Amino acid sequence: VALRYVDMNAIPDDLRGYDFCWSICALEHLGSIARGLAFIENSLRTLRPGGIAIHTTEFNFLDDAHTIDNWGTVLFQKQHFQALHDRLTAEGHKVAPLDFDVGVRPMDRFIDVPPFAHDWPKFMAGQWEQGSVHIKLSVDGFAATCFGLIIQRGGT
Repeated sequence: VALRYVDMNAIPDDLRGYDFCWSICALEHLGSIARGLAFIENSLRTLRPGGIAIHTTEFNFLDDAHTIDNWGTVLFQKQHFQALHDRLTAEGHKVAPLDFDVGVRPMDRFIDVPPFAHDWPKFMAGQWEQGSVHIKLSVDGFAATCFGLIIQRGGT
């Protein structure tokens, strides 16, 4: 294993032939939805055929008409993941079934709003032994949660 910092918008050509590529909550910070989707597609070039890519990102799960794009944090929608799925499978890659179920239990229905516990002053945070626990949160007024994609690179 080696650590190397690279620009996710310009993956170097010498990063090839790997078994695994993973990004966790990073591609929503590349400046736009288009750049995030391009990164996912470009990340597959780092893999050998049969290699696996796993990416997680922010998911605007309640509003199919409006979202945040061209900002410091963008929010992907169901339509973006479905279109990506269709493109990748048409190119011969395998994409795990997309699961948009966000749950129905009490904590599944709770959308946390700022300020979040990590932003609280120490005297307030000290009052909460476990800190803040949330699965979903409000990002600039949009309800968001994490979404994961699992892709196996096709080809020979």
